[in-house]
Amino acid sequence: MSSDRPAKGLGMGLQALLGEAARPAQGPVEGASADYSESRGGVREIELSRIKPNPGQPRVQFDEVALDELADSIRQRGVLQPILLRPHEGDYMIIAGERRWRAAQRARLHAIPAIVREIDESTTAELALIENIQRQDLNPLEEAEGYRQLIKQHGHTQDDVGRIVHKSRSHVANLLRLLDLPDFVRQSLLKGDISMGHARAVATADDPVELAKQVITRGLSVRQAEEWARREKQKPKEGGNRASTRGQLGQADPDLMALERQLSDILGLKVQVSHKGQGGSVALHYSSLDQLDMICQRLSGEPI
Repeated sequence: MSSDRPAKGLGMGLQALLGEAARPAQGPVEGASADYSESRGGVREIELSRIKPNPGQPRVQFDEVALDELADSIRQRGVLQPILLRPHEGDYMIIAGERRWRAAQRARLHAIPAIVREIDESTTAELALIENIQRQDLNPLEEAEGYRQLIKQHGHTQDDVGRIVHKSRSHVANLLRLLDLPDFVRQSLLKGDISMGHARAVATADDPVELAKQVITRGLSVRQAEEWARREKQKPKEGGNRASTRGQLGQADPDLMALERQLSDILGLKVQVSHKGQGGSVALHYSSLDQLDMICQRLSGEPI
């Protein structure tokens, strides 16, 4: 299995920042000097020992089996797509292509084809995030952290991020919510004990850790986890005020409870409806500024 082919979904976000370097060059013109090739963004052979990884690389896990398979492919066919570098302290730093660089080391190559561009540190970090996200093989938490960095460090909105990586704003918002989950749930997702669908269901529960444990021990499906979360929301809170789902006789109002569940499912937030006499209130509970932003977008009628 080789990943030395153009990344799926490579969009104008990366190309607009990289220019011609976003498209692999066909190789230096015969007779052209190395300096000329570099200035034109052409492909050069760079010694592996002169290439350093990007310390801001968003990927923290590299699949060892996949790296070995890529190394085998490189031994047979070479590196088919150049990596992207920038000059750094007399050597070079990787902007995009660290997996190919690592696999080339395993294949015992001495040099690797690369495109060298003069790009500042801020843009380098941004391109590294975008390139990794667009390759679609980050785990959900790495992808979510990449989105958060694009928003916090580079000033993008969720809409901007969605356009750059060709994902919907709701996809970006849903992944960002994963970062608010308790550590046990995040680790369970990383280890594969629960799926992304489970994580979304767990995020709506009053006790995400307990529901995640039930998913693992009982082997609950995503639908079962969603139903579990809904049932838990129907239970009266000990010592709490249940006026939100009780009628005038103090009994649980199934219509109000159904409305709460429906609104919660639509918004992805905890919703409480309080009704007394002819009036009442609707409370939306958010756990992050991103969720508050989503509420404001919905109430103002702006696209999400």
